[in-house]
Amino acid sequence: QVQLVESGGGLVQPGGSLRLSCTASGSISSLYRMGWYRQAPGKQRELVSSITRGGNINYGDGVKGRFYISRDNAKNTVYLQMNSLKPEDTAVYYCSSGSTLPPDYWGQGTQVTVSS
Repeated sequence: QVQLVESGGGLVQPGGSLRLSCTASGSISSLYRMGWYRQAPGKQRELVSSITRGGNINYGDGVKGRFYISRDNAKNTVYLQMNSLKPEDTAVYYCSSGSTLPPDYWGQGTQVTVSS
């Protein structure tokens, strides 16, 4: 079993930055790929970014060049640095992990609201 605990969401003005963190506990194999998805009201959940234990990274459409993912394997923690935030980035952000895609485990979600 894997538990994912997220932190760092909140309210930010357009153009601002936020950093999300997610710390995991569980089997190493289930933490091979960690990442972030988001779901806005009325929309499907979509990939934001994922990173493997070896450092291979994927980004979803619309966040490249603004969001950056990293992880600390020793701490089983994944981070998402979000810069130049836009109102359309408003969503619930979910941490995820698994040995492959789609993810096997999800966090409880953290709200990110971009508004003036």
